[in-house]
Amino acid sequence: MTLSKFALSAMIASACCAGTAFGQTNRTAPKYYPASYYSYYQDGAATQAPAPVASASDAAPCDSACDVADICNGKGSSCDSLGACGCGEGACDGGCGSGCGAAGGLLGLGLLSGGNCCLGEPWKLVKNPIGGFNIGGWTSVGYHTHRNPGNFNNYDRVQLGQQYFFAEKVADGSEGLGFGGRVDYIYGTDAQDTQSFGIPNRHFDNAWDNGNYGHAIPQLYGEVAMGDLSAKIGRFYTIIGNEVVQSTGNFFYSRQFTFYNAEPFTHTGALTTYNVDADTQLYNGYVMGWDSGFEDNGDAYIGGFKKKLNDTYTFLYTTALGRFNERNGRGGERGGIHSAILTASLSEKLTYISQTDVLYTRNDAGAVERNTYGNINYLIYKLNDCVSIGNRFEYFNFDGAYFNATNANPNNARNNNNLNYTTGINYRHNANLLFRPEVRWVWDRERFGFNEQNASSQASFGGDMVLTF
Repeated sequence: MTLSKFALSAMIASACCAGTAFGQTNRTAPKYYPASYYSYYQDGAATQAPAPVASASDAAPCDSACDVADICNGKGSSCDSLGACGCGEGACDGGCGSGCGAAGGLLGLGLLSGGNCCLGEPWKLVKNPIGGFNIGGWTSVGYHTHRNPGNFNNYDRVQLGQQYFFAEKVADGSEGLGFGGRVDYIYGTDAQDTQSFGIPNRHFDNAWDNGNYGHAIPQLYGEVAMGDLSAKIGRFYTIIGNEVVQSTGNFFYSRQFTFYNAEPFTHTGALTTYNVDADTQLYNGYVMGWDSGFEDNGDAYIGGFKKKLNDTYTFLYTTALGRFNERNGRGGERGGIHSAILTASLSEKLTYISQTDVLYTRNDAGAVERNTYGNINYLIYKLNDCVSIGNRFEYFNFDGAYFNATNANPNNARNNNNLNYTTGINYRHNANLLFRPEVRWVWDRERFGFNEQNASSQASFGGDMVLTF
């Protein structure tokens, strides 16, 4: 990146902050993946409060007949080994002392009955901020029975996907000008996919490899806020799409093909967020291409909006327009991507998410570089605070020079259709420990190579364990 372009990014962001007066409403950081129960972290940082636990004062009387269905049934009751019913203090209180957490979740009783469960208080490696920065992270260890070419998890062994650490101070503009920033570090098999690979010169973190593993610094930015406006300046994750790099931000262990093949992971530049009101956020920014470090890799506008339409529906639209990969080794890439996500809270337990992405780019020779269409639909049912069941169906159509270059047979990258269906469970053993088993079916009729051994269809079992701290 040239110094002048980075200075331009900073100047745009600071001008937006200084040039307008805003109200005193506290700013809340935008969360561009929609389902809050995916994780106890917002963008991998802010810890959510644990589920409320019944106490003796508000517990209803026990049933006259006590059986296993009474465990943590919302009445503060529990059953001992003899079938006697105990109520009040200690039944489902203070750390789940009567085993309601284990029995309600681990033994499947919460899954079958839809009853409550006890997650307890989350444990943090660093309890208090240091110099105003919250410090935390997570460990994700997973396995798939088959590799996932053209995606994350492209390694059919037990793998450390993410050993993740972050330090963050969110800029608070509620009382005037506020400053903050964030740095993220990742080691594991996911790190090579998160490095600054947009420019193939092995600068910044792009050369930090260790066999199938690697290191990366996907985020390194400063933040400034005033009133309801904030701006990030540096390297940060994209706002485009539903799924994210962080293990804590997705329901499933595996990722969409659209996410991996048609969306950026990171940008370097400036991005502003303005909270118009409690239901509306606007995003605007200038970035130097896609997936690069602190070097010039293009010029692009990034922006969009998020709108809560009513108590049921929330709509998110994001876009990037311009030059994305000026130095990608194939003559550059310019065009646009549009992503639209509709989230529907159909009930307190049932959530539907529909995402549609359209990407169209050309290279310097005028040839189509990437022409993709992705439609992904999720249906997620939350039985209780411990167990959720999810389904994801993806249709991914693609062609272009980018895909021709990644396949030995160019004819296999012309108007291809790829289908992906995934079903899985999120089981939270406690506030810090999450298990995500899944079964994934991929249909690749043109045999482009999205299945191991170039199979036309393939089913694989996998999952991971995510420990947050």
